[in-house]
Amino acid sequence: MTNKIELSWKGQMLFESVAPEGNVMIDAAEEVGGQGKGLRPKAMMLTSLAGCSGMDIASLLKKMRAEVKDFKIEVVANLTEEHPKYYDKVHVIYRFYGSDFKKDKIEKAVNLSVDRYCGVMEMFRQFAEVTTEILYIED
Repeated sequence: MTNKIELSWKGQMLFESVAPEGNVMIDAAEEVGGQGKGLRPKAMMLTSLAGCSGMDIASLLKKMRAEVKDFKIEVVANLTEEHPKYYDKVHVIYRFYGSDFKKDKIEKAVNLSVDRYCGVMEMFRQFAEVTTEILYIED
């Protein structure tokens, strides 16, 4: 399978990424000539990681009948100091909200995403140390 996007320059540091599924604006910080009108490229990488895993987990929780009221994924990444700067350590925090959690099923869903299904997670493991954490927030 081949994926394809097209990136169009919109002036200064602003670009539009067009994919069959939709469009995303990409921009640089104002201090380097951007206008703050889009995500930074590295933030998009972290967003892709969280989105990939989140979709896996939402699907798995539904199949396992372990729905939660809500869940959020936070990704905290360490950027190296030397150029080219890249993420060498990435920590993914899964926060589940609700009550009467089916923790065994939730943990199984997270682990399946992390270890088996999320291709973006596997890509990150090629260049970064990836760790995960699961938190339960009772309503």
